[in-house]
Amino acid sequence: MRFRVPEGTTAWDDAVHGRVEFDNAAIEDFIILRSDGTPVYNMAVVSDDIEMRITHVIRGDDHVSNTPKQILLYRALGQEPPIFAHVPMILGPDGKRLSKRHGATAVGEYRDQGILPEAMVNFLALLGWSPGGDQEVFDVDELIRRFSLEGINKKSAVFDPQKLEWMNGQHLSRLSAADLEPEITERIVRAGLARAEDLAARRDWYHRLIDLLKVRARSLDDIVEQARSYLLDRVVYDEEAVRKHWKDPAEVRARLAALRQRLAAAPAWDEATLEAELRALADELGVGAGKLIHPLRVSLTGTAVSPGIFEVLVVMGPELALRRLDDAIGALEAGTFS
Repeated sequence: MRFRVPEGTTAWDDAVHGRVEFDNAAIEDFIILRSDGTPVYNMAVVSDDIEMRITHVIRGDDHVSNTPKQILLYRALGQEPPIFAHVPMILGPDGKRLSKRHGATAVGEYRDQGILPEAMVNFLALLGWSPGGDQEVFDVDELIRRFSLEGINKKSAVFDPQKLEWMNGQHLSRLSAADLEPEITERIVRAGLARAEDLAARRDWYHRLIDLLKVRARSLDDIVEQARSYLLDRVVYDEEAVRKHWKDPAEVRARLAALRQRLAAAPAWDEATLEAELRALADELGVGAGKLIHPLRVSLTGTAVSPGIFEVLVVMGPELALRRLDDAIGALEAGTFS
């Protein structure tokens, strides 16, 4: 069965696009019932929306062509159409409609990649909608309070994975170590870095570690990767970091040996004391503090990038930090950096 489209035009005031108008001459008499009597899409959704007293229909721009047909059905059934809002489509970074070729396609996959639910909700809410102003990081309650149809953009939004990672990092920073602990522990155990019971036995230290690492992380897995140097017996030295900061092994070894002796004799193991000891040694050696800090960072973490080096020393504690220095001095003497 077909619906006979009347002459004239069909128009509505779209909550996103404003006035939209279709010439009925361009709409063919469309099927509403199949030969077995079951309704097709347009008839079914209109009937359901009337039954459920739907007041707003918010959907993608790809449904705009269905709207005039549905409005005609509403009116034919003696019902006032709801408010329609057609939101822009989400595109991939290449400007094409988002599809499987652009990466993860299920929420579970993003969770496996270390994306927080709060960050994903925040990111998706800002795809095609803006609350106005420069703020980009919101919790769910804030999004609910700020949302309005007037803030929806007319242009298509781009699903930018790098922006999602940045936003995830912002949410990681806002969460407490206690909130992050279950997810981080699950991943640390899965990676074989530590046992859950061992981490629980050192919970205060563990929370300090999470708080230290979360600031530079963009995903839960980033935190786990950074945690390796605090949990494993030995670190693996990054080749680029070694080339940059250990390029003169004999000189670096001598400086690290002097620093190791200085730190071992420090009157207290806190940031202020350790920084004072390192800078005093740098002055005695006639070098800038960076000539000690950068090789020390490679020694402790195996990388050229980390949280503040004195924070790292404090969280590692004297036993582990001095052992890391011993390992580095030995590696420099032997010329083996792996």
